[in-house]
Amino acid sequence: MVLCIVLITAAPFIYGQGKKETEVAAATESLRKAMIDADAAALDRLTSGALSYGHSSGKVEGKSSFIENIVSGRSDFVTIDLSEQTITVTGHTAIVRHILSAATNDGGKPGNVRIAVILVWQKGKNNWLLLARQAVKLQ
Repeated sequence: MVLCIVLITAAPFIYGQGKKETEVAAATESLRKAMIDADAAALDRLTSGALSYGHSSGKVEGKSSFIENIVSGRSDFVTIDLSEQTITVTGHTAIVRHILSAATNDGGKPGNVRIAVILVWQKGKNNWLLLARQAVKLQ
């Protein structure tokens, strides 16, 4: 009986994700899909009005230009694969780090990208909102 209670209590630590981490992982996955699908409504729902979206080139966009560039195809993700993802939640803020590997077709020009990304999510009234993103080129 005691062993059962210990295992149930320890399960979130054993499996590495609590409720907030699971929610942030789901928001990150929704963002990945919305970027591939160029889904303006989903991108709007997932991002803060104060979004700071930094590219590995150094270019920084706000929310409206980030969404417009995805929807217009200037920044076109054909596929996005995330690996080595970690999630840390402190209060109403979450930090997600991962490696993003993608096939792109920016402005009709096929390409590939492999970058390290940090996302900063903030808990809103009903969901997690992307507040900041910064990417860096991998060597």
